[in-house]
Amino acid sequence: MTFRVFATLLSLLFLASCATAPLAIEGARGFFWGLFDGAVAPIAFILSWFSDSIAIYGVPNSGGWYDFGFLIGVTFWAGGGGAAARKRR
Repeated sequence: MTFRVFATLLSLLFLASCATAPLAIEGARGFFWGLFDGAVAPIAFILSWFSDSIAIYGVPNSGGWYDFGFLIGVTFWAGGGGAAARKRR
């Protein structure tokens, strides 16, 4: 990787680290909403091109448990990890 590409990526990383999210509020989305949002994320991504009211990630949410549910939900589309463990014939 050249220095210019490395410097550009590092600059983008520093800029992204300044981003903030709203604080979690009482009754915010938790683990099961994260699971659901992750499972429908590819569909929501396509629909978000046509509507400003649709997003693939729920904000505000409860933090780590929502993120964990979202991650598990997204892996549903990849076979849940079992697809990578299957032997090829």
